[in-house]
Amino acid sequence: MTAGPATTTTNAVLSDARPARVVRVLLSIPNEKRMKKTFLEVERFCTGFAMAVACAMLAVAACLGLFQIIMRFIVEAPAEWTEVLIRFSLIWMVFMGIPAAFRRGAMVSVDVLYRWSPPKMRRVLDWLVSLAALTLVAVIIWWGWDYAQRGRVQTVIGLEGISMFWAYLALPVGGVFSVIGIVGNLIDPQRMELETAQ
Repeated sequence: MTAGPATTTTNAVLSDARPARVVRVLLSIPNEKRMKKTFLEVERFCTGFAMAVACAMLAVAACLGLFQIIMRFIVEAPAEWTEVLIRFSLIWMVFMGIPAAFRRGAMVSVDVLYRWSPPKMRRVLDWLVSLAALTLVAVIIWWGWDYAQRGRVQTVIGLEGISMFWAYLALPVGGVFSVIGIVGNLIDPQRMELETAQ
């Protein structure tokens, strides 16, 4: 049985090549693209979920604010617990909305250096900004979880049955979603903040 041209080429590459080249041939580009595509799909789902939670928390805060106004000024029986829940909702809204801002490149930035840089230098700046953002988010996750653990023993004024743990938990949860958004923006850059700048 004679070997076909594809078999001959593969045998020539494997017999003649260095080990590093063989590894590069075996770890082909389509696998890298498939991994990137899979990660971006997971990132899109996670960022969409975080944004949906942020929108829901905004709606909850608005409804509770309206309820508080009605109870205070119309019924004249203020509900103190609504103020605390509005605060909780706004904390969760902010920390669950941040991942979408990271992913879309919509965080406020000083972009003069980026605009004046050649394309290769821009990619270096992307990496530096992403590493700085990941460092900041890692600190938020670490200390946020520490605060949440300490907050277990604290109760909320007006809602003694609820622990402050649930308010502080927004920091590490939002931080984890932010990590996914930052990495997603590094892999597939978007420049919403630069595009909308005047």
